[in-house]
Amino acid sequence: MATKFSRETYLYWYELMLLLRKFEEKTGQLYGMQKIRGFCHLYIGQEAVAAGCMTATNPEDKFITAYRDHGLAIAKGVTPRACMAELYGKATGCSKGKGGSMHFFGVDVGFFGGHGIVGAQIGTGAGLAFAEQYLGTKNVSLTFFGDGAARQGMLHETFNMAMTWKLPVIFICENNQYAMGTSVARTSNVLDIYKLGDAYDMPADSVDGMSPEAVHDAVLRAVNRAREGSGPTLLEIKTYRYKGHSMSDPQKYRTKDEVEEYKQRDPIDHVHRVLKEEYKVADADIEAINERVREQVEDCVKFAEESPWPSDDELLKDVYVQEDYPFIMD
Repeated sequence: MATKFSRETYLYWYELMLLLRKFEEKTGQLYGMQKIRGFCHLYIGQEAVAAGCMTATNPEDKFITAYRDHGLAIAKGVTPRACMAELYGKATGCSKGKGGSMHFFGVDVGFFGGHGIVGAQIGTGAGLAFAEQYLGTKNVSLTFFGDGAARQGMLHETFNMAMTWKLPVIFICENNQYAMGTSVARTSNVLDIYKLGDAYDMPADSVDGMSPEAVHDAVLRAVNRAREGSGPTLLEIKTYRYKGHSMSDPQKYRTKDEVEEYKQRDPIDHVHRVLKEEYKVADADIEAINERVREQVEDCVKFAEESPWPSDDELLKDVYVQEDYPFIMD
């Protein structure tokens, strides 16, 4: 098959997606060992969304998402060390050990969370876009949410404002088919979530979320449109999570056959095939990537294990802004 993407792009996608997969597999293992506590939502199966978005955007663009945030955080540039330490609740974590799995942050690399309240990040993502518009940059905001959050009122209020002000925001619904354990069909008669954009004359599209190529193309079109000042786009990226909603999910709402059917279209396997068949990448080169990923995952676990716990005086820090504003009167 002929492909328009370069060998280097496929190598990048393969290494990134493999890192996300192996990080999450290790996270699940450590959770079972009670090294990681609390809520924990894995990104396994959805890696092509992160990969395609990364090659279609610039480093200065902003990402914001919900609580299934590990994959997008690492893709955007939050280090595996900082992410694993956060899962452990250690002081060296990306949120100083006080956020946990659901609240990763990396503002220095343009990753604005990790938000635990369903749909809350949709409005904040539009706010990030407004800031870029106000400052006169060409940067855009990629605002991710799940199919369950598409039922929140915040989405509709934000869509209306974003279209009115032509904000440079791309709304990305990672439709992994289930809001916790409830299918889209049981919560709405609108099964094609991208059609919600029609009410606001917002350009929208449905995207194959198991293909990094399809994700890249759709996001790039939306990003270019936003940079030109033409406003938002809604993308419903149809993906699938191989694991439960969270680590405590018994997954009784779906069959094993359904999960296996999606695994036949695994994005990592697909990119691996392209590298081998189209670009004739040697086994030794693939194994070098595999080994590099293994070392990164082992390193981030060692880092988390050896990192200190937050000190007691951190308890009340970061609750309020620690600055004095001259316009606030006593």
